[in-house]
Amino acid sequence: MQLNSKIPSGPIENKWDNHKFSIKLVNPANKRKYNILVVGSGLAGASAAASLGELGYNVKCFCYQDSPRRAHSIAAQGGINAAKNYKNDGDSIYRLFYDTVKGGDFRAREANVYRLAQVSNNIIDQCVAQGVPFAREYGGLLDNRSFGGAQVSRTFYARGQTGQQLLLGAYSALNRQLAAGTVQMYNRHEMLDLVVEDGHAVGIITRNMVNGQIDRWAADAVLLATGGYSNVYFLSTNAAGCNVTAAYRAHKRGAGFANPCYTQIHPTCIPVHGTQQSKLTLMSESLRNDGRVWVPKSKEIAQKLRNDELHPSQVAEEDRDYYLERKYPSFGNLAPRDISSRSAKEACDDDRGIAHNEGGNGVYLDFADSIKRLGQDKIAERYGNLFDMYERITGQDAYTTPMQIFPALHYTMGGLWVDYNLMTSIPGCFALGEANFSDHGANRLGASALMQGLADGYFVIPYTIGDYLAGDVGLASAGRSHTDTPEFDEVENQLREKNAKLLSINGKRSGRSFHQQLGKIMWEYAGMERNETGLNKALKLIPELREEFYNNLKVPGSDGELNQELERAGRVADFLEFGELLCRDALDRKESCGGHFRSESQTEDGEAVRDDENFCNASVWEYTGDDSAPVKHTEQLEFENVKLAIRSYK
Repeated sequence: MQLNSKIPSGPIENKWDNHKFSIKLVNPANKRKYNILVVGSGLAGASAAASLGELGYNVKCFCYQDSPRRAHSIAAQGGINAAKNYKNDGDSIYRLFYDTVKGGDFRAREANVYRLAQVSNNIIDQCVAQGVPFAREYGGLLDNRSFGGAQVSRTFYARGQTGQQLLLGAYSALNRQLAAGTVQMYNRHEMLDLVVEDGHAVGIITRNMVNGQIDRWAADAVLLATGGYSNVYFLSTNAAGCNVTAAYRAHKRGAGFANPCYTQIHPTCIPVHGTQQSKLTLMSESLRNDGRVWVPKSKEIAQKLRNDELHPSQVAEEDRDYYLERKYPSFGNLAPRDISSRSAKEACDDDRGIAHNEGGNGVYLDFADSIKRLGQDKIAERYGNLFDMYERITGQDAYTTPMQIFPALHYTMGGLWVDYNLMTSIPGCFALGEANFSDHGANRLGASALMQGLADGYFVIPYTIGDYLAGDVGLASAGRSHTDTPEFDEVENQLREKNAKLLSINGKRSGRSFHQQLGKIMWEYAGMERNETGLNKALKLIPELREEFYNNLKVPGSDGELNQELERAGRVADFLEFGELLCRDALDRKESCGGHFRSESQTEDGEAVRDDENFCNASVWEYTGDDSAPVKHTEQLEFENVKLAIRSYK
């Protein structure tokens, strides 16, 4: 595997502009000759499909949901970052770049992050033109609020529904191209594999989830915009259907997988309440603008709160530990997600948690001071739908009783390795949004996921895909539509054999039960805190679980029909392999950085300790076969514009 990041030379502020000028272009008449497949219809997928269709390419877009509007981007709540500096509080493109690099614990690629900051302002203009109803100030300017890891207000928002509104904007752009005939949409189609010919991506195989039909699709380029892999932990804030299958099967065809151990724990989620849960619910980080996080100072008071012997409002101020304000006075309740999450775990491990679950794993997010200062109407105006959602789920009124929150798996910063053009190590296969690794390092700052998805789809891939298509391979294959090739035959036969194997086991356990057991292993040994002993334990347990899976799985029904248990089994099979890769990467990275926290690498007061000498790089894993260990390659990360430093928010 050869890793060429293709980072342009020159000053960082000029790299993207110079690169756009230097890369090859496809003229308008020739664009009509090319077929492009976009897998995924969230913010990255929908914006890419719409933009490429607008340019004149022939685009096919696939999603496993009933509609592109059901993509998980819809669940994002708090906002999207951009360096507009409307608050006149010192923001700039460079500051957004700096905060993102620092927030990622110096484990992101500088050039990609600066480009992200550069195009951020264009994203807001694009979305406003589409009619996205961002919140506005009295004077008419778009409003901003603060998010973790930044000391300026740069987050644009639409109450607590920002992801939904941005997705509807992208969906409207996609619909325009559907009507124009430049894009064809295939709902309820799940990508099962990537087809590679002569080292280049030439198409995909899908399964029609309604009737079970296996279909072949040829193309000149394949774009994967399929999100992250948090559901390897079973319980996460992701929708239950989110999975790693498309990315992992591309990995098995030759795409390097970078930094799979970088998983983000979001600090403000509704705590686990029972064994039958299939997902967890996010409470937007924006709530930490006005909510104060605390636990009791004493274990005795915490016990009374857990037993409902005491109402939170009865706990005296001097008996409360506002631990984020105490530990990180410069940022307080807006400390970054990884730090805030570990601090919550630390308090609960000290038996001061207040939730009504095993272990009392929960802390308070209290709005009493803000309501007293601003009035309940103002808080409701800012966050009303989030309060309504919390009450529907928990039965509690957060205006009068503090929210109970606890960290949960959320976003993933690892993903398929891509170069500056967003192309994976398989020529012709691109990865966009959360599916790639490039922009967030070891920890994503809040409100940057929506920014990256739309940047990749609207403003990066429309330029960079032309560099591949206008090259020798692209020109030679323009209009690729043949699927009757040995490569397609081989991949389809392998998929049919895999499905037949899953159906024939006829054991006694459901796919869900195996997924749930895998999730417990992952959370226990590769969750918020990792160590060598635990990771080695996971690397022993996961293969044992995988062996049982292939001996005791029960999948009812058949392949040639609607079969949700077969879909689940295929995804769990991939999670069982991917979980091992994640743990292997976490074991190999002997440092603490961002969302990857090794207990062996910390200061006396529990802060992360990086090892820049040995791990200032991206770990890129190459698949070498089911029965052999993956091979690690590294991309060295150079920091020429932001000096490597201890990441402090105190």
